[in-house]
Amino acid sequence: MALNGHSIDQALLDAEHELWRTSFSYIKSMAIKSALDLRLADAIDHHGGAATLPQIVARVKVHPSKVPCLRRLMRVLTVSGVFSIQQQQNVVPSATTNGNGAATANGNGAVTTNGNGAATANGNGVATTNGNGTATANGTDAAAELLYALTPVSRLLVGSRNLVSMMSMILDPTFITPYLGMGAWFEHALPDPCIFRQQHGVALWKMAEKDPAFDALINDAMVSDSSFIMEIAIRECGEVFQGITSLMDVAGGLGAASQVISKAFPGMECTVMDLGHVVAKAPTGTAVKYVAGDMFESVPPADAVFIKWVLHDWGHDDCVKILKNCKKSIPSRENGGKVIIMDIVVGAGPSGVKHKELQVLFDLYMTIVDGIERDEQEWKKIFQEAGFSGYQILPVLGFRSIIEVYP
Repeated sequence: MALNGHSIDQALLDAEHELWRTSFSYIKSMAIKSALDLRLADAIDHHGGAATLPQIVARVKVHPSKVPCLRRLMRVLTVSGVFSIQQQQNVVPSATTNGNGAATANGNGAVTTNGNGAATANGNGVATTNGNGTATANGTDAAAELLYALTPVSRLLVGSRNLVSMMSMILDPTFITPYLGMGAWFEHALPDPCIFRQQHGVALWKMAEKDPAFDALINDAMVSDSSFIMEIAIRECGEVFQGITSLMDVAGGLGAASQVISKAFPGMECTVMDLGHVVAKAPTGTAVKYVAGDMFESVPPADAVFIKWVLHDWGHDDCVKILKNCKKSIPSRENGGKVIIMDIVVGAGPSGVKHKELQVLFDLYMTIVDGIERDEQEWKKIFQEAGFSGYQILPVLGFRSIIEVYP
């Protein structure tokens, strides 16, 4: 009975642990937001990809009294894999060994080790490691002996193809606060204002149209994502763009995706169609053309239409309407006409739990605009109702896929 009781207690403690861990997920999000606000990854990158805490502090805006708190933040970011910890190597001037194999420091501040690999620090606060790699030190210099290094995750926050703007949008209070009212939102019948409008009193797209700063937040995020993912898409499945002479990028924003496609396929004429207030801010002097338009009204003609991360913003009927307009603008399948969609297909791609979790989290996230992430059958129904003859899913972009849809 005692063993059985112990097993039950352990199960309860495990369940409590998971409940706390899940509920505290927002702390990890806020830790990343703090890293973005303070530009911690940039500070580490400045030192070649690894830096001590004093080196980081020298390049970020942290009040001296908050340095111990910064150490706590870095601990969270290292445990969660955003950064890693490396042990800094000390230069040892000299040391002497006694007859028992114990080493002692000389007057120059050498590190001392005993025969078991244990080490101690001298009066100058030099940190040392024991045989297990544990750092020990006196004084206040212990943190300086740790090197915080970039990981594959934090390397996405530096360089020319970084995802800082995308993460900044996702973690912006304007986007976060609507989810605090999600429970109340579920109590009301559909059709109902999306959780963004419930919180802010205006639809997301209307706010973007009227608020230049908010509009820039969204557009910069889309540019950030497109600059990152499109180069991978070209490498992984560039054949879907082969042979196309003209491409219409529907709701393509500032055209970052088309810029990458145009460079990869210089013989292709790429045009971005978006609302007037968006294309008015489009870059000039590039090979990509821009045209103002509304995808719910019509889509300009082209060999193929490209729709990146747009249809998940809209319900079933709206997606059918958009795709019908796309179908009218392209030639027949025999003549190379097609629609190329980049979006999530729930259940497609790697089978790992983390992969599926991110897809379903995105699905719930899309309630912010009454959008939805779809599985293959939901996509298929839309394609059929829009009059398309077939499709092919290419799950080559992590949690996202490329879908070729044929008229």
